[in-house]
Amino acid sequence: MKKEKILVIGASGQIGVELTLALRKIYGGAQVIASDLREENELLKGTGPYVSLDVMNKEMLHVQVIRQGVTQIYLLAAILSATGEKNPPLAWNLNMQSLLNVLDIAKEEKLSKVYWPSSIAVFGPTSPKDACPQHTIIEPSTVYGISKFAGEFWCNYFHQRFGVDVRSIRYPGLISYKSAPGGGTTDYAIEIFHAAKLGKMYPCFLKADTHLPMMYMPDAIRATIELMEAPAERIKVRTSYNLSSMSFSPQEIHQEIKKHLPDFQISYQPDYRQHIADSWPKSIDDAPARNDWGWKHEYDLSKMTAEMLKNIG
Repeated sequence: MKKEKILVIGASGQIGVELTLALRKIYGGAQVIASDLREENELLKGTGPYVSLDVMNKEMLHVQVIRQGVTQIYLLAAILSATGEKNPPLAWNLNMQSLLNVLDIAKEEKLSKVYWPSSIAVFGPTSPKDACPQHTIIEPSTVYGISKFAGEFWCNYFHQRFGVDVRSIRYPGLISYKSAPGGGTTDYAIEIFHAAKLGKMYPCFLKADTHLPMMYMPDAIRATIELMEAPAERIKVRTSYNLSSMSFSPQEIHQEIKKHLPDFQISYQPDYRQHIADSWPKSIDDAPARNDWGWKHEYDLSKMTAEMLKNIG
């Protein structure tokens, strides 16, 4: 058993639940401490330790890191794109200060590794729409994207200046049946499956032909762990890696669901999230991740749809 002691901050969130469970399978339940401001997620109960923690309280966080003998931190706490536009100052403050708190503590306590997720939200209207490359024009148009892009350079700075081994992935839209979406622009791709299984028409908040990069959660969790377990010399990108598996539109996912549930219907009612979606790339080029640490996706739209419909109650 590996001797790392891991703290997952934001463990009750969309990514946090499944990542915590996956880490506990690898490192052992007692070695992975789940933490959140929210109550412990039902799926985590009985699988390992849980602490109530406010990442914005740096002193409290620092005490926990020392007391628990933490060697790695996965910082997943964030306010996402659609929610962030409702309260930009709050989103900026939480997304930035939480990262700075963790990076400062990692520097001081000489933690072995830190993980912090970025997002395709760093790209903006001037970024290439098709096969958007790792290094390109980046001019984000949401507070979430701005905070993630700034965060990428804080990660790079702490690595270059202080030797903190911090690693990051720019997640596309993430789709899961285990935990609820967290207020992002790609949430429709989760909500649509629940509506289909309930036999309800789904009112989609994006236009039918809005293509966005997406990923099934098991691929995202596996990518995160593979990145963190890769030898340091293979990590060439210290801002954040592009990551990709599939791109599709609401119309395409509707047609795929209809192969299983022929009567399923969808209506289109674009709202403020359409403007956010229009600013993002339609597809992502993740060649550096594939070349540097061997990333390969497993799920496409067809395979993911079958899994989602099978597992949603």
